[in-house]
Amino acid sequence: MLLYIHIPYCDSKCHYCSFNSYVDKFDTRKQYMFALEKQLKHELERFEVQAKQIETVFIGGGTPSTIDPLLYAPLFECFKPFLKEGAEITTEANPNSATTLWLQGMYDLGVNRISFGVQSFNLEKLKALNRAHSPQQAIDAINHAHEIGFKHLSLDLIYNHQGDNIELLKNDIDQAFKLPIDHLSAYELTIEAKTKFASTPTVRQENDTLAFFVADEIIKHGFKHYEISNFGTFESEHNKGYWELKDYIGVGAGAVGFKGDTRFYPTTDIEAYISNPLAIGKEFINKEELLTEHLFLGLRSNIGVPITLLTEQQQQKADFLVTKEKLIKEGNRYKNNNYFLSDELVLYILD
Repeated sequence: MLLYIHIPYCDSKCHYCSFNSYVDKFDTRKQYMFALEKQLKHELERFEVQAKQIETVFIGGGTPSTIDPLLYAPLFECFKPFLKEGAEITTEANPNSATTLWLQGMYDLGVNRISFGVQSFNLEKLKALNRAHSPQQAIDAINHAHEIGFKHLSLDLIYNHQGDNIELLKNDIDQAFKLPIDHLSAYELTIEAKTKFASTPTVRQENDTLAFFVADEIIKHGFKHYEISNFGTFESEHNKGYWELKDYIGVGAGAVGFKGDTRFYPTTDIEAYISNPLAIGKEFINKEELLTEHLFLGLRSNIGVPITLLTEQQQQKADFLVTKEKLIKEGNRYKNNNYFLSDELVLYILD
């Protein structure tokens, strides 16, 4: 069982961001956190969560570092009785708002992992993405988190933005590895509807070579490539829980929950959520859709796919891919040794 908490506030809206976040509703933060607590209590009952059953917690956004640690305290009191011993507790943070005071406050609450939204150490690229921090702020924030004592630190990078080249990306990766991180996420820029970049789609490059370069360069620094966009000497248990399709509670405006064959959708509107955080939509997922998700998530990560999930015909296709060295058969699972081909492999098996 996983727990995801969504914080929909941001200092600025990145031009590529399609997540449910707002830059103009900071006056609602206190009421929003009360509403989160109300929904969390409801979900703990709905999911019939028992003591020590929550394996991981992830606070995402938006920008969780825009919320005072004191406002998180009631949420932590709510879920702590249900946490497994040594549970991974992650929060995202932006370098400009992750002050030393904020970092210390989250550490004192029990957070043991931080994922920093860095995206680049190139100032001009940060401006083009509409990031609110400077390269030095990112460096300082990560170093401060390490000094405070956070056990695990991660950062995000983006590639294939217009103007990206091997030199720029190598500089970003080299700078990242000068910092005390044990995890790195490298995402290819995508153009999403209703984002600033949707009106200027040419800001995204079509350069597959850079994807392979980024992956190879990170691996050279000693990080394991354990999912198409994720690398580390530490593998996030929360991430892996999603890819294994474990049940997860999602609280907050725009969060998503999942249990068995049902997804749960709280409203995305902050004011509506504050008014009634228990107005939650449901979506039933059939067996075929679940299988498709298992395949796409399993083959783009080191989770793989259990043989027992596949029909006899699908197993024959997977076995054929094994003979062609496109898949690996490891025990009772099929695994993929080239995550960048995962979509094509899944479509072949399902066809």
